[in-house]
Amino acid sequence: MTIRTDLDLTDAAAFVRHDAHEFWREVRMSRPVYWHDGNPGFWVVARHADVLACYADAASLSSARGTVLDVLLDGGDSAGGKMLAVTDRPRHRELRNLMLRAFSPRVLGAVESGVRARASRLVARVARRGTFDFATEVAEHIPMNTICDLLSIPEADREKLLRWNKLALSSEDAEADPLDSLEARNEIVGYFMDLARQRRRDPGDDVVSMIATARVGEGPLTLEEVALNCYSLVLGGDESSRVSAICAVKTLAEHPEQWRALRAGSAGIDGAVEEVLRWATPARHFARTATRDLEIGGRHVRAGDIVTLWNTSANNDEEVFDRPRRFDLTRSPNKHLSFGHGPHFCVGAFLGRAELRALLAALVETVDEIEVCGPPTPIYSNFLNGYSSLPVAFR
Repeated sequence: MTIRTDLDLTDAAAFVRHDAHEFWREVRMSRPVYWHDGNPGFWVVARHADVLACYADAASLSSARGTVLDVLLDGGDSAGGKMLAVTDRPRHRELRNLMLRAFSPRVLGAVESGVRARASRLVARVARRGTFDFATEVAEHIPMNTICDLLSIPEADREKLLRWNKLALSSEDAEADPLDSLEARNEIVGYFMDLARQRRRDPGDDVVSMIATARVGEGPLTLEEVALNCYSLVLGGDESSRVSAICAVKTLAEHPEQWRALRAGSAGIDGAVEEVLRWATPARHFARTATRDLEIGGRHVRAGDIVTLWNTSANNDEEVFDRPRRFDLTRSPNKHLSFGHGPHFCVGAFLGRAELRALLAALVETVDEIEVCGPPTPIYSNFLNGYSSLPVAFR
């Protein structure tokens, strides 16, 4: 079989129609850093060592114009300098210190116990039911409700937030209108503008109130900055954990020997969480903009160039991972880059791991056998990797 190495990486359907891992294996071998033509074009970085080095070099590779390819190709992110993910130092350090308060042990203690209880309840509810959609009946409810608990979002508002979130970075339709995604993101930001205004006027003991009333640098954040950083927490806290959970169940069903090892205790849950994160790689890429001329993998990158860092490829690099397309819950070390690296390492990584840990523990406690009962529905996105539905049965 001939593997194409000239895929259009801006196409949301590229890796639904083509095998991503075969593509990236060929790229790592033949052109690990290459220029992708377009208007504008951009650099593609595929090897683990180069991706890791780029993440660490925040001085040369800026996040302020945007960190997602589609946004950069469209001219840049209007949230630059206001939202943690798209801000550079020194403002980034100030915002990061604030956002880390949202993930302090005091805050996360109660949230983590809620995650465990919710996962156990959801898995017990669907066990022995027959065929059901794991994505909509279990996976959608753990991360969204967890991040909403963290932000004290009213129960009545959570369904619409989930609906907007699912449109913000991906689609279930290959021919989706890009305006649907933009409208969904605007709805989320608008929702948090209203909520920030309420919490600033009448603060409580919750994360939105904390962000809305905190002093950062010389003063409080603007309402727009509060809304954008809450939006970032919801988007990151829901999307990556949801698709990782779906991937975990699908992959365990496809690798029954690994599922048996997990149930028997010969594979630990913490190690399983890391292998699921590597295998799922929910964010296919992140992107940066070069602030100066530099060299990446022997190629000359000019100031102003867009540089895309492909986690999907880095997490399957044969130079780092022995037999990377083997799903191995005991893999150690497991230096995956699913949460990024360096100054922009995901602030919600602990919570994301806790959600997967709770799900796997609930499965081990309740389920003997996992059976996939039909084809999963893929997500169409050049950024988010995963499925929007997964018909299964728990025995």
